[in-house]
Amino acid sequence: MDSLGVFASVLPEIILTVSGLALLMAAAFSGDRIAGLVSWLSVAALVVAGLALAHPAVHAGGEIFDGLYRADAFSAFAKAMIFGAAAVSIVVAPRFFERQGGLRGEYPVLIVFSSIGMAMMVSATDLLTLYVGLELQSLAAYVLASFMRRDVRSAEAGLKYFVLGALASGILLYGMSLLYGFAGSTSFAGIAQAMGGEMSTGLMFGLVFVLAGLAFKISAVPFHMWTPDVYEGAPTPVTAFFASAPKVAALALTTRVAISAFGPGGIAWQQIVIFLALASIVLGAVAAINQSNIKRLLAYSSINNVGFALIGLAAGTAEGVAALMSYLFIYIVMTAGSFVCVLQMKDKDGNPVETIASLSGLSQTRPGLAAAFAIFMFSLAGIPPLFGFWAKFLVFDAAVGAGMTALAAIGIAASVIGAYYYLRVVKTIYFDPPAEGYAAERSMVDYGIIVVCAAVIVFGYLLNPALDQASAAAAASLF
Repeated sequence: MDSLGVFASVLPEIILTVSGLALLMAAAFSGDRIAGLVSWLSVAALVVAGLALAHPAVHAGGEIFDGLYRADAFSAFAKAMIFGAAAVSIVVAPRFFERQGGLRGEYPVLIVFSSIGMAMMVSATDLLTLYVGLELQSLAAYVLASFMRRDVRSAEAGLKYFVLGALASGILLYGMSLLYGFAGSTSFAGIAQAMGGEMSTGLMFGLVFVLAGLAFKISAVPFHMWTPDVYEGAPTPVTAFFASAPKVAALALTTRVAISAFGPGGIAWQQIVIFLALASIVLGAVAAINQSNIKRLLAYSSINNVGFALIGLAAGTAEGVAALMSYLFIYIVMTAGSFVCVLQMKDKDGNPVETIASLSGLSQTRPGLAAAFAIFMFSLAGIPPLFGFWAKFLVFDAAVGAGMTALAAIGIAASVIGAYYYLRVVKTIYFDPPAEGYAAERSMVDYGIIVVCAAVIVFGYLLNPALDQASAAAAASLF
């Protein structure tokens, strides 16, 4: 491929890099007075980068940079979800930060740079590219978690995320060094070739450590310990970001590593993924039952949903990967809608309220917001005919098709446990005596996002032909 084709293949990353650097300089020299403009320009950059995904070189460019990076349909689909979730996280932030002295220009810039790292992650075909992308995303995320410097909870969240993230990064690096030492290559193709023969003990340990490091990034059990505290302590727009875009990037990266690098290892990595899936589903469901904070509940919900998504990966088939990608799309919509609803929870003085008890009788004071909450909670619980049911059906069907009927059966049984705490929120909203009402909001942007997400959840089956085609193309590019 000529130089022009190479640069065309990384066009989204180039757009975001140039935009991020320009906006960083603008924010540095002009201060927070242009934070609003920087936010909208960041959203515009993400939209333009998303449109660039339609370029043939971006979604079908193949391997470039001597095999360090791959532009294919899988990465393009993942990037589209990442850029969309990142844009939503920027758009909903200004009104939240009004009470904390206003939005700072660094916030949207950090999300743009984090998006560049995530774009590199999903296109990585070498351990070196994987690590660079992962760290670029993580370094921005550490700052975002502690963005409200005068808030003790935010500072604590940032510190916990940084310390545990550094530990996970060390585990991942150790696994990568073992893979390189015993496979003799850092490329996924080289590792797959080594896995095709008799698997040595060193390769096995390398595989385990790498999957452990990636499990931290997707907050899968038993590497989930940071998630509830960070989700609760971080500013709500940041929590919405953490629950969506980085989750998609990490799951897509884990999928590419498992299929492209560890594929010939077969049962070795599948056993680990099955354990991560079942443990995440069960713990995410059980631990959420007694939560009184809505953000902590959604943190355990994200752990639970990661478990369901991993069932698709555990199948190890093209159908399983396609189901996982469809699941991620639906999960992004449910999560974005849920967190924008949480952003509407403010007392009369405009201070954020996070207790589930404050939702009591919401159907009488804010019927529209109550209906949106109910739609998202029912969908997260996987109750038909909402789109969340279809997401779970796809991964269970893929597991059965791969001969993993027992895995699907356990997942279905565990989903009943998870339905309890979602239904408890709906019960609080519709059947408990009304609590003090929330402050009236006048944000057409927030309302628009809620309406669009709710419409997708209710009428999403109309999108099935396009979604199935995109997911199948993404999965086919890995096999």
